Amino acid sequence: MAGQLASFGYKIVDQKYEADLWLLNSCTVKSPAEDHFRNAIIDAQKHSKHIVVTGCVPQAAPKNNYIKGLSVVGVQQIDRVVEVVEETLKGHSVRLLGQKKLSGRKTGGAPLDLPKIRKNPLIEIIAVNTGCLNQCTYCKTKHARGDLGSYPPEELVARAKQSFEEGVCEIWLTSEDTGAYGKDIGVSLPELLWKLVETIPEGAMLRVGMTNPPYILEHLQEMAKILQHPRVYAFLHVPVQAGSDSVLMDMKREYCVADFRRVVDFLKEMVPGITIATDVICGFPRETDEDFEETLDLVREYKFPSLFINQFFPRPGTPAAKMPRVLPQQVKKRTKAISELFQSYRPYNHKVGERQQILVTEISFDEKHYVGHNKFYEQVIIPMDEQLMGKMVDVEIISAGKHYLEGKIVGDLGSPSINAPLAKGAISGNHESCNKTSSAECVQLVDLKTSSSYFWIGLSVLVLAFLVRLVLKLRGGS
Repeated sequence: MAGQLASFGYKIVDQKYEADLWLLNSCTVKSPAEDHFRNAIIDAQKHSKHIVVTGCVPQAAPKNNYIKGLSVVGVQQIDRVVEVVEETLKGHSVRLLGQKKLSGRKTGGAPLDLPKIRKNPLIEIIAVNTGCLNQCTYCKTKHARGDLGSYPPEELVARAKQSFEEGVCEIWLTSEDTGAYGKDIGVSLPELLWKLVETIPEGAMLRVGMTNPPYILEHLQEMAKILQHPRVYAFLHVPVQAGSDSVLMDMKREYCVADFRRVVDFLKEMVPGITIATDVICGFPRETDEDFEETLDLVREYKFPSLFINQFFPRPGTPAAKMPRVLPQQVKKRTKAISELFQSYRPYNHKVGERQQILVTEISFDEKHYVGHNKFYEQVIIPMDEQLMGKMVDVEIISAGKHYLEGKIVGDLGSPSINAPLAKGAISGNHESCNKTSSAECVQLVDLKTSSSYFWIGLSVLVLAFLVRLVLKLRGGS
């Protein structure tokens, strides 16, 4: 959305309270996320800002009182954000919530070749599909995203090629369920991945997104081969949510614990060193102490290096919201127990002394180190040196923390066979700015996710704000 507005002629700036319009993007996964979204709207109204809202919250519940009268951009309508902003600035309320269809079939959504501004010029994030095939009883996202809609492989490959031409050296594939990709259009995830692998230049890497167990089970052999590829991270995020079959049945997750074990055990055997990340929900309705103990046993057995621990939050309109709740103090007790278990082991200590190759793409949160990732997508921090960014670097691991490794540079730097990256804030694609027909000439962007820890721990909303400053031009006395 930032790319479209910038391409249209708006200027993206930083100070939100100087702007006239905020565009707020939301997520409906957790209650705290929606609370933060609601608070941002109240803040905008308090300061007399024009407001446009988008994302899963208004899509799933457009009649919510706190978005009454606001303009809405639906999750499949982001290619029309400029229209909505223009009309909102004129004082109109516009709501675009429809699904995009081709020959009666839902598509992936807005075109992939829209102009965009990458938050990190070295990383391209590509959604391979939208929606899913599941009916999880706790999930509100289904209400917003609907059934599965996949982008054709050729469109995804074209986007990847363009990204590498623009200096990107790392691609992340994302969706609500990457493993289900293509089931609606007669192709499979491995077919897509093999096509993408052919486009990855030397010195660049591909990361496969989250996949639920039922769909990855169908492709274990091929997925193992793909994850062994030197330009694909040996990393997979496979949410288990609970170690109890009875809880999984209440969740309608469409797999059992044995299925999850089969996925993890097979990939660990076929892709030595692979990183498996997973999620658990504490205090799901009707979860007993025995059920929770099974979840603890699963974590003790596999010692997942990356474990996302979530407390159950009832989402309005979902079946789980009507189920008998576990007492809040019990939920807190279980959350504490599994958090302490997770903190009790150190998954990376045995790697001290190893020599590894990493791709450097980020700056650490404390802004004191550069961050790279090794083949297993393990975070490796190194001293800051501008010539390292975007490069493949050989390091020796000198220490290990709970969530990271620390390395020192050894050997020569590797140069990726890609172009120099775009400048930060530059628009992706060869899109020339449009001639504006309205009076809005300056846009301001604020990323509200930096204002709350919810956004960093995956429990909440991704909130973007596009903030618009007006310069009125008189036309014929109007």
